[in-house]
Amino acid sequence: MTPGATPSNIDQTLVALADPTRRAILLRLSGGEARVTELAQPFAMSLNAVSKHIRMLERARLVRRRVAGREHLLSFNPDPLDKAATWIEAQRAIWVARLDALDAMLQAEDRSRAATPKKKGRSRRITPAIEGRSAPATATSPARRSQSPACVAFNRSRAPVRRMHRRASNGSTASRTSR
Repeated sequence: MTPGATPSNIDQTLVALADPTRRAILLRLSGGEARVTELAQPFAMSLNAVSKHIRMLERARLVRRRVAGREHLLSFNPDPLDKAATWIEAQRAIWVARLDALDAMLQAEDRSRAATPKKKGRSRRITPAIEGRSAPATATSPARRSQSPACVAFNRSRAPVRRMHRRASNGSTASRTSR
């Protein structure tokens, strides 16, 4: 995280930028200072509603207020926007690196599969021991062949969970899980 860019500051900046009216106010202020009444003029809302949007921008420190007599002049402060952009770019770099690593791993897996010669002929099948039951997927069956080695290891580690019921001393049925 960049110095001075706490999560709450970034949150306030992003919340302030979420509304199209506030983005339009910032766009107008990017051209220079303006009075509150000048900012409210193009919007089909009350001056009070525009003031609430301006207060939200001030809380996010995107707008500075300067009082000159009876006039309140507002100007754009780009610092919170720069900090949010820096944070977003850092997050983007992290995810691009992760996705590149995933892409490299998947391409390596594709290359290793392409380099493995395909067997000709029929695959071996294990016939079901009991009629009506399907055979479990074996290392040579099509269901098992389509999985990566990591998936096969994960599936083997997940033994079926059995529920065992026992009668408690008070007569109620309690269940516990065993492997």
